[in-house]
Amino acid sequence: MLAERLLTPVVRTLNQRYLALEHADLARLPKPTPGHKYLLYVHVPFCQRLCPYCSFNRFPFSEERAVPYFESLRSEMRMVADLGYDFDSMYVGGGTPTIMLKELTKTIDLARELFSIKEVSSETNPNHLIPEYVEELAPRVQRFSVGVQSFDDGLLKQMDRYDKYGSAEQILERIQATAGAFHSMNVDMIFNFPSQTEEMLRRDVELLKASGCNQTTFYPLMASPAVSRELAKTVGPVDYAREARFYEILSEGLSDTFENGSAWTFSRIAGGMIDEYIVDYEEYVGIGSGAFSYLDGTLYVNTFSLREYGEQLGAGRMGVAGKKSFGAHERMRYRFLMELFGLKLDKKAFARDFGMSIDRGLRMEMSFMRAVGAFDRDDADAITLTPKGRYLLVAMMREFFIGVNNVRDQARAALKPDERELLFGEGEGASCAEIHSAAAEAVAQTEAASDALPKEGR
Repeated sequence: MLAERLLTPVVRTLNQRYLALEHADLARLPKPTPGHKYLLYVHVPFCQRLCPYCSFNRFPFSEERAVPYFESLRSEMRMVADLGYDFDSMYVGGGTPTIMLKELTKTIDLARELFSIKEVSSETNPNHLIPEYVEELAPRVQRFSVGVQSFDDGLLKQMDRYDKYGSAEQILERIQATAGAFHSMNVDMIFNFPSQTEEMLRRDVELLKASGCNQTTFYPLMASPAVSRELAKTVGPVDYAREARFYEILSEGLSDTFENGSAWTFSRIAGGMIDEYIVDYEEYVGIGSGAFSYLDGTLYVNTFSLREYGEQLGAGRMGVAGKKSFGAHERMRYRFLMELFGLKLDKKAFARDFGMSIDRGLRMEMSFMRAVGAFDRDDADAITLTPKGRYLLVAMMREFFIGVNNVRDQARAALKPDERELLFGEGEGASCAEIHSAAAEAVAQTEAASDALPKEGR
């Protein structure tokens, strides 16, 4: 699509310019703004094995790393409560949040004690769609999201998921057996794999509809520079030229069963929570190694080092290591992207919050989108999207997340050699004991250090 080919390099260049981290020497995040609505994001950076396409902060699982990490995570949650934040919604991402069931349930239970949590969303993998997990999580989690990526056995083998999580048939059976246990059961899929054909995608869509899930998220294949080489070795280089056609196929195939909840989320139920919680919550607090917070126009990034995270929490500090503050124009672009990705932009709210109309604030963006036929409704109150506009938002969000993945690469570059070896080497290496020792010692200090701080400083 010509419009996408024009748009992609512009968005990529803007991301490179704006998403550059600065060091942040902060003991605490800023306090909440009265009347603002926030979401709590909790990051669990452990997986049994690391998928080649994933750019999130994740480490190979070991109990000696994970147990002290969860303790630090809950300590940081208490610090957030002491700052005065409250939340009605919580999202647990990873990694694999369900990697240690007992630790996850303790973490969710603490969040419900500290905050006014009404809705919890948690990610998982197909091997955890079993009664032992479902029985513990169903009373605690409203939206359960399972990463499937494809129902094609060949693609699952390319992604190194077949041996880990089972065949497509086995995964489908587990989803069907689990689907009724949660208010919302989401299945994460990926489209535009290099070896994926149109027929394979159509089969994915049909099996997805037969799975019994009431929500699905179809992500376009995307990767940061840090994982692109490994991605090319395992599944091949990405071809964006056919992405629009693949999106058209899946949108048409799902239209008889699902409705768009966002540009790439499709739901059988109205108003369901989506993976891109940043659509519904412009501001959010992230806890855990590698978590992001976005508060009053500033992005805060927690350290990607497990060792450093444990040490900071042990010293009574939160995990923040980097930040990036955005100007008014950048914040307008962010609002434009997020609201349109969520399928509707409120023009009056935009003018109220930024002190000018969207046509004045974003002249070039509005002119381009109108010229290519992206807008369906475009009146004094709101903007909605045509099918072409929805795909352009998919392309824009793909580039946005590649830009965010570049931020992750910046943070990951600060890792010491032993922790980098865990991510990019052949295994856990000899550093496990060293990481465990530092983390365990830090956690042992956490409560004492926190108690030593004045109440106002927490």
